Amino acid sequence: QVQLVESGGGLAQPGGSLRLSCVASGFRFDAHVTGWFRQAPGKEREGIACISTDDTTYYVDSLKGRFTISRDNAKSTVYLQMDNLNPEDPGLYYCMTDLAGWSPYAPPGVARTVCSTTKGAYSWGQGTQVTISS
Repeated sequence: QVQLVESGGGLAQPGGSLRLSCVASGFRFDAHVTGWFRQAPGKEREGIACISTDDTTYYVDSLKGRFTISRDNAKSTVYLQMDNLNPEDPGLYYCMTDLAGWSPYAPPGVARTVCSTTKGAYSWGQGTQVTISS
């Protein structure tokens, strides 16, 4: 059974940092594209950062330079380092994985494709809340 468990959300000050973690189980983690989606208050869930099986990354343009996604296949964990947080960043942050597995690596562009839709065959974590306040 695929399971994704996020942690690391909470309250941060403007300009501060948070690091989200997501531990995966129930599947071969290193063979799957994984990433982070965000749902801001009153908005639809959107993909913000995805990482492919060869560590190729994709970021939504508005977050480039502030957020960094990484993965540790030995720990079946994906991380999202969020720096210089601002009032546009609050929301529920969801870890996800594309259920399509690739061997040895996903083709170029798959991370971008995965991050571009919520309609894929994905498994989702329960979400972790991020709040920004001074």
